[in-house]
Amino acid sequence: MLLVIDVGNTNTVIGCLEGTALVHHWRISTVSRTTDEVGLLMLQLLDHRSLQAADIHGAAISCVVPSLLYTLEKACRRYLGVEAMVVGRGIRTGMRVRTDNPREVGADRIVNAVAALDRHQAPLVVVDFGTATTLDCVDEAGDYVGGAIAPGFRISADALFDRTAKLPRIEVERPDRSIGTNTISSMQSGLFWGYVGLVDGLARRIKAELRTRHPDRPVPCIATGGLSNLIGSACEEVDEVDADLTLQGLRILWERNQR
Repeated sequence: MLLVIDVGNTNTVIGCLEGTALVHHWRISTVSRTTDEVGLLMLQLLDHRSLQAADIHGAAISCVVPSLLYTLEKACRRYLGVEAMVVGRGIRTGMRVRTDNPREVGADRIVNAVAALDRHQAPLVVVDFGTATTLDCVDEAGDYVGGAIAPGFRISADALFDRTAKLPRIEVERPDRSIGTNTISSMQSGLFWGYVGLVDGLARRIKAELRTRHPDRPVPCIATGGLSNLIGSACEEVDEVDADLTLQGLRILWERNQR
């Protein structure tokens, strides 16, 4: 069984895969922990699913919080007995990164692009609804060529609460109507439908740029991340929602680097 770990700025998603099937997954808060705390937490999660360390034959990590990476690697080694493959250390991705500075591209963005290209024809776009919302682009040659980064939905909601005197903190929710009849419903409408408009607008412009040579070619847009089922499903430019895309991308990269 392969253990995959996607460390984001807010949440960390851990999954267990048998072959291509994601059989178990957990979402925990991304906080600083000691090696022993991380190791014991992983063992507890596995035990909850009647699994043991011996059931894990490999591990793959994507991490956008550098200060946590060493602890995760050490915990995998000490408690699971495996050397984790870390995305970004000269691993084979099968994808060229054609940006101004490839080293600054987040590991999760490459993982998502690899996973999307594995099941869709290029060019394509991946929207990841995380702490930040990222749109990542693969051109018709199958190369990663960049994208866009916008404040995440929760960042926008928190800013509205923090920077105003009378507006309350609200729950993430899809309103039935765009015209709110009270403060809460008005805020929910502005946040949710405004954010849908942001994503649709960016995706529409990106698709047009990716199909410059072939104006009639379809450009699939795949949504992933914690809020993809809620927000991505409401976006007209999103063609598919796959909340587990990053975990599958880690599996693909792990397999490519075992050869």
